[in-house]
Amino acid sequence: MNWLQDLLTNPNSIAHIVALYAFVIAAGVLLGKIKVFGISLGVTFVLFVGILMGHLGFTGSLPTLTFIQDFGLILFVFCIGLQVGPSFFSSFKKGGVRLNMLAAGIVALNVTVALLMYYALQGRIELPMIVGILCGAVTNTPGLGAANEALSQIGYTGPQIAMGYACAYPLGVVGIILSLILVRVICRVNLDKETEEIEQQEAANPHLIPHNVPLKVQNAALCGKKLCQLQTFLGRDFVCSRMLRDGKIHIPNGETTLEMGDIVNVVCAQDDAEAISAFIGPIYEEEVDWDNESKQAKAMVSRRILVTQPAINGKTLGQLHFSSMYGVNVTRVNRSGMDLFAARQLKLQVGDRVMVVGPQDCIERVADLLGNQMKRLDHPNIVTIFVGIFVGILFGSLPIAIPGMPTPVKLGLAGGPLIIAILIGRFGYKFKLVTYTTMSANLMLREVGLALFLASVGIKAGGNFWETVVGGDGLLYVGVGFLITLLPLLIIGTLGRLRYKVNYFTLMGLIAGSTTDPPALAYSNQLAGNDAPAVGYSTVYPLAMFLRILTAQLLILLLAA
Repeated sequence: MNWLQDLLTNPNSIAHIVALYAFVIAAGVLLGKIKVFGISLGVTFVLFVGILMGHLGFTGSLPTLTFIQDFGLILFVFCIGLQVGPSFFSSFKKGGVRLNMLAAGIVALNVTVALLMYYALQGRIELPMIVGILCGAVTNTPGLGAANEALSQIGYTGPQIAMGYACAYPLGVVGIILSLILVRVICRVNLDKETEEIEQQEAANPHLIPHNVPLKVQNAALCGKKLCQLQTFLGRDFVCSRMLRDGKIHIPNGETTLEMGDIVNVVCAQDDAEAISAFIGPIYEEEVDWDNESKQAKAMVSRRILVTQPAINGKTLGQLHFSSMYGVNVTRVNRSGMDLFAARQLKLQVGDRVMVVGPQDCIERVADLLGNQMKRLDHPNIVTIFVGIFVGILFGSLPIAIPGMPTPVKLGLAGGPLIIAILIGRFGYKFKLVTYTTMSANLMLREVGLALFLASVGIKAGGNFWETVVGGDGLLYVGVGFLITLLPLLIIGTLGRLRYKVNYFTLMGLIAGSTTDPPALAYSNQLAGNDAPAVGYSTVYPLAMFLRILTAQLLILLLAA
């Protein structure tokens, strides 16, 4: 039985380390699915199983544990950056500034309360441990990783801050949901009125929802004018997908001239439809079978084409000249499940689904141009991932001199890859980098990276967990964490509701997003029954995640160093 003893106890055995990680991650994920009062800890339970195994003496060599921890962290934060990159800058547009400023206020107050508790306790809890408690209180694992990496930069040898994180995390999840309930009570929110307000806003703000409308040309001034001239006259984007003239349906292009009595099928933004109709002519009330091939000299079809050709990445619809060069019209673009109006300035990305209308043979040529090969998307673009990680590590290793600091500050293995991933996710197409990965591939890499990181941190912290937490200040860690969680959310939640009149359902998403907490979002979605919490969550999540990681590092580098 020596082989079994060696497998279970030899910390230098590769088989022992792999088996230990496999057990910790599998058990942690399974236990994390258990719900208490509808709340589960998810993959974070891997940390607690790791602590238990470390406490029982199952461990590995320190260099190996540190390597796996850092590599898992890099994978995790880089995939998060790729996910939030495309929406990071756009989240500040169209009313997102106010929500993001409120989210930034929550982050700032979390840090403020943590520092106040540190000074109020007169150093009873070390500053690094306070940062660990802060990360657990706001349920932000990437922040814990960033803080750990920053501690390694300054040569910290004290107790593992994951202990504070583990103490604060469970009550942090509960505290976030409790804050949502308390804000509702304090502000006397009527859920029916909030739902009605959301419905009115959706009806009044159709944004760029694609809209089909058949119009009859009755403006004599348009006779003999080309379709491309119409857009100049109107100053609005629209696509004329098909035209009925003398009983025959055909595909118009920019050079097609209009005649009185023409019936044109216009695709435009929903809020532009009325203005376009007033300019061209009234809505044609009779039903037209636009897809009836017997009316057409050349068979016409509508088809969704998948963009898989890397050369198309970043090109605008106007640059591709679909109408004039290929004889087809693009009416809309589906990206990540959302239909976008096909404006000329819209930039295509790999993974987009383009709705094209035109003759069959012309559509086949467009399909060849765009790629339309599903297999290409099944293979992740690992070149982009590892080029980004390489550049991110270089960027994170650059020393940044700050006046008054004895040593230069570095963004490290968390901050560097995160910032580069955000930039690649947003601007990668300009450097011919295909940033598209399927959602399942992104989630797989994120979950694997997070699980490896949490397992490593738990195993390393387990050896001294009982003495430090259970026999020491564990309950104090829990209480401090709960205050860090609850006070900022109540202050900003009440301010956002009473001062800025933010819809309560949107506010719920804002609070969940500012703490990057999926259980709170799930609770909010279940209560709201609409998309408002998800919209608020996605609006503030990119900035909140960035600030959580950055502030965790800066607290260590600026104060603990």
